[in-house]
Amino acid sequence: MNNTMEYKGYVGSVEFSEDDSLFFGKVLGIRALVSYEGENAHDLVEDFHGAVDDYLALCEAQGTEPEKAYKGSFNVRISPELHKAAVIAALRDQTSLNSFVENAIANAVDAAG
Repeated sequence: MNNTMEYKGYVGSVEFSEDDSLFFGKVLGIRALVSYEGENAHDLVEDFHGAVDDYLALCEAQGTEPEKAYKGSFNVRISPELHKAAVIAALRDQTSLNSFVENAIANAVDAAG
């Protein structure tokens, strides 16, 4: 089961409230709160698309740049020992630490399917 959907480069969550018999979600990876809901899957997707379109229109009307999720840069906190081991492994592979980590993440994502 997929608990996300994508539209115009934005990823939205998919959740369900049993108490309200309602699907709902929010756009992930941005600071702005962009939420949507629907009584069924079709309505949820439509409201998600509308919410993203409204967010983009609001940004345009205000003359602000819409936030982009997943810019390709993030900080990761790891133990000093793992940091050292990763640097040594990258040097052994004659690559940068950034490339080493990027390849490791790509391999893990591929393995996760």
